[in-house]
Amino acid sequence: MRDVTHDVPAPHRRTFLKYTGALGAAAAVSASLSACSSGPESTNETGGGDGADRTLTAVIGYGNDGSWDPTQTASAFCMAANNHIYEGLLDTDPISREPYPALATEVPKDPDGTSWKFALRAGATFHDGKPVTADDVVFVFERILDPDTQTLAKGFFASWLKEVRKIDARNVELVLKFPFPDGLSRLTLAKIMPKHVFSQPGGWEEAIKGKAIGSGPYRQTAHHPKSNTTFEAFADYNGPRKPAFRKMNWLTIVDAAPRVAKISGSSAGAQIADNIPYANIGQLESGGLTVAGGAGMNNLFLMFDTKHKPFDDVRVRQALHYAIDTEKMVEVALKGRGKPSSSFLDESNPSYRRAKTVYDYDPDKAKALLKAAGVKGLSIEILAVNVSWIVDCLPTVKSSWDAIGVRTTLSPQETTAVFTKMDQKQDYQVVAAASNPNQFGLDADLIMHYNYGPENLWMQYTRWAGNSVAKALFRDMDRATREPDAAKKTAMVQDYIDVVAEQAVLYPVVHNELMTAWNPERLSGIRPQPYPGINLLQAKWA
Repeated sequence: MRDVTHDVPAPHRRTFLKYTGALGAAAAVSASLSACSSGPESTNETGGGDGADRTLTAVIGYGNDGSWDPTQTASAFCMAANNHIYEGLLDTDPISREPYPALATEVPKDPDGTSWKFALRAGATFHDGKPVTADDVVFVFERILDPDTQTLAKGFFASWLKEVRKIDARNVELVLKFPFPDGLSRLTLAKIMPKHVFSQPGGWEEAIKGKAIGSGPYRQTAHHPKSNTTFEAFADYNGPRKPAFRKMNWLTIVDAAPRVAKISGSSAGAQIADNIPYANIGQLESGGLTVAGGAGMNNLFLMFDTKHKPFDDVRVRQALHYAIDTEKMVEVALKGRGKPSSSFLDESNPSYRRAKTVYDYDPDKAKALLKAAGVKGLSIEILAVNVSWIVDCLPTVKSSWDAIGVRTTLSPQETTAVFTKMDQKQDYQVVAAASNPNQFGLDADLIMHYNYGPENLWMQYTRWAGNSVAKALFRDMDRATREPDAAKKTAMVQDYIDVVAEQAVLYPVVHNELMTAWNPERLSGIRPQPYPGINLLQAKWA
C-alpha cells in the first residue's frame, strides 16, 4: 500500500491502490499546497515542550503523496490521517470494526431496514469554524453516487444505497435499495466534507493534493509531499474521541533502514512507527520498544495485463503462481510471519474458506501448464512497488520463475510511478504490489468489490472486465450482495472466490503480518492494527 492500498488506489493500497485516475495527479503535486501556508514544520520535532504541550512524532512507512480525497484514496498514510481529520456519520473501531456514532448521534436501531435516519451532533463544526449541516452530508453522498463521477467509494455504496435525503438542517435519511446491515460499518468510508469548501471550482483537485478540512479531533496544519504532514488538536471538537495530543508530526519514510533508525536508540526522533521489518523486531524490543501487530489481509499480489500475450491464457497465469516457492518466501523474506495464500481472503477473515484452486509450490505443474499453453522462452519484467517487504520478497519470485525457464527481471519503483503507468494505460506484463483491503473493512463483499467489478479500477488495470468469465463473476457478486440470508451470502461469496482463485488475474501470493513499534514509556493506549497506518484516537501520553 507505498503500497498500493496502501498508498494509492487500490488500487490502492495498499493498497492504494490506487485509487483512481487521481493517482497520476497526486504524484505531481507541488510541495507548496494550499494546506501549507508557512514553511515546513521541522521533520525532526520529537516532542518539544512538557506535558500536554509535547508533540507526538510518528513514522509512517508509506508515502503521503497519494490522493487525500476521502472518496478516492486508498493511500495508507492518507487514509490513516483522514481518520483523525474527518468523521463519517458513523465511524468504526479500528480493531473490532464495530460502528459507533461519530457525526451522527446514534447507530440506527434497525440495521435491517431500508431507511436509516440520522441526527447530526449538536455543535459539530468544521475546522474553519463553519457548522456541519445536512447539506454537507448530501454533498458527499451525491458525489459518491453520481453515475458520471468515478470514485473508489462508489464501489462501496452504489450497489445498495439509493439516495441520501436532507430532512432539515440537522437530519438526513439514507434510503437503501434493499436491506443491507453491512452498510452501517461502511459509513465510515464516507467522510463528511464541507460543501462550502470542496464544491468550489478546483475543490476536489485540492482535496486530491492534500487540502483536508474536516470536523474530527485533529486539524491539518501543514502538508509536505514526500516529507511530513502535521496536525494539532481541534479546540472546538465535541465528538466522542477527544484529541490527546496538542500537536502531531507524521513523517513519511518509505525506506526501512531510516524508518527503523528514526525510532531507535536513546536519541530516537519518534515515539511510534508502523511497517516495521521483521528482521528489526528483536533489535527494537531489546531497546525497550514494544513491537506488535496482527495477521490480516495484508498481501503481496500479482496482477497481469490480460491483453498482453501470453497472460490472456489462464494456464500461464496459473503456472506462474504454481512456480513460486511461497514457503521459502515466508521463511526468508517474511521471517515466518506470513502464510502462503489459500484463498483471496486471509484465514482470519470470518468468510474464509480454502479455495478450490490453491497454488502450492509445484514447479513441475507450472512447466506442464506452460507447455500446454504453447509457451516457451518467456521473458518477464516484474513491475513492482518499492515497499520494503515487497522488495524482500521479489528475489524468491525471480529465482522461482528462472528455475522453470522464465527469464525474469525485477523492476521495483516508487508506488506512484508504478500506478501512474497503470493510469496512463502503458503496456506492462506483471505488477507485484502490496494490498490490504482491511483498511476499508472486514466484510468479504466489500473486500472483493474493492478488487473486482465491471467498472473497478483494478479491472481497468488488468483489462479483464470484458472477458466472459469476468462478466459471469460480476453477476454472481451482485447476487451475493443482495442475498438477505447471511449464511447463504457467505457461501455465495466463497463460491465466486473460487472463480477468482482459478482465474488468477489479480491474486495474492502470501498474506503477512504488519508490525508497529512504539515507546511504552511515552505512549499508552496504542492498538496496533493488522492493516497499514496507525490510529491514535484512543492513545495518550504515558
